[in-house]
Amino acid sequence: MSFATSSWSGMPMPEALGGALAWAVPAVVVFGATAIAIAVIVWAVRRARRSPRARAAADGLRARAGAALVTLDDAVDELDLEVGLSGALYGGGAPASLRRARLTAQHVRDASFEEYREISDESVTPDEIRRVSTRIERRSAEAIATISAARAEHAGWVRANVSAGAQIAAAEQRLAGLRATMGDPAALVAELSSRFAEDEWADASRAARAAVDGANEAASHLANAARTADDPTRTALVDLAKAERALRRAEVEARTMEETHRLAMQAAQAVPDEFAAARTALRQAFTTRDQLDPVDAARLGAELRVVEAELTSLEADAALRPTWTIDRIARLRDRLDIALGDARTAQQRLRGARTALPGTLAAARNAVAHAEASLGHARAGADARSRLVSAQRELAAARQVQDPVEALDAARRAMRDAEDAKALADYDRLTGG
Repeated sequence: MSFATSSWSGMPMPEALGGALAWAVPAVVVFGATAIAIAVIVWAVRRARRSPRARAAADGLRARAGAALVTLDDAVDELDLEVGLSGALYGGGAPASLRRARLTAQHVRDASFEEYREISDESVTPDEIRRVSTRIERRSAEAIATISAARAEHAGWVRANVSAGAQIAAAEQRLAGLRATMGDPAALVAELSSRFAEDEWADASRAARAAVDGANEAASHLANAARTADDPTRTALVDLAKAERALRRAEVEARTMEETHRLAMQAAQAVPDEFAAARTALRQAFTTRDQLDPVDAARLGAELRVVEAELTSLEADAALRPTWTIDRIARLRDRLDIALGDARTAQQRLRGARTALPGTLAAARNAVAHAEASLGHARAGADARSRLVSAQRELAAARQVQDPVEALDAARRAMRDAEDAKALADYDRLTGG
């Protein structure tokens, strides 16, 4: 067999190779050019999808989704009110249609706020923002339609079966119950003001005034409704609706007043223990410092001395500002944990978390309460509301989880989210939403 010819064609090898190259080179050029073109197109598409224009368009859809969420959140609040009222009218639990609508709407709202919060991150692509925003808007619209249908069905039943007099009687019963629960708001505020600095009781004082004003307004509207209830030429429904809204505001403000009072009193009792726990943690941190190399020991020692000085400075006003003091101690414990980093053993971290958790939980509860109060009397946007939902969820997790380290992390996240929610709500109020 000659090595100068191909065994399959008989063609001389150089000629066969030349023919193959004559076919392959153009193909390679074509396929290579196609691949480059595809890569350029893919790059261009990705660039366009991440461009400032694409980001702006996606942010517009996110804003629309946020507006839909706010509408849904308000509708759920209204439905909560109606479910509560219907219990009195039915002489027991709310009708099944209202309960189902509320459950569905609450689930959609909570899940959508979580998704809305996730697409608020700057790392999320415009495509993902568009996709999630569209889903939030669609699901919010469906939930609102479910609420509207349930409320229309219930309103029809009420018109057919419940007299205005019965509705007025139910509202008057709730008003009487509210006033009995509130007791003497002025006395509660006086107790706080006699013991603590103004910033500790200012929210309670404002809420007390608003609760009393709301109750008085509700009483006035109910009196007007009662005068027109038996007049066939007039309707009591307008005054009755105004009374219900005033009652709802009064109930919310009364809860704020009571929560502020409770938090201040609990903080006053907890302050000595929190100082003791923080100083114990500092002593343990100094012991840990002594076991480090000189450079790390010097760095940690400087930070520990700063924490120690700030802790000492808190003692001067602790009795007058207990909730503020608890909050500051919780932040110092967080700072201490960051300074220690990985220098502690797992057992030391666990022990530190156990002693830091009570104060941090109290600080988180206080932060959430302030955020709820800010959102309660402001037209807050979706960003503030989503942060509050996140803070409430993290606080609930901190209370339930068994691992002290995980619980402490959740409580600290709740504090941060609550502070963000309050700041966003205050900004919305100042700028008109």
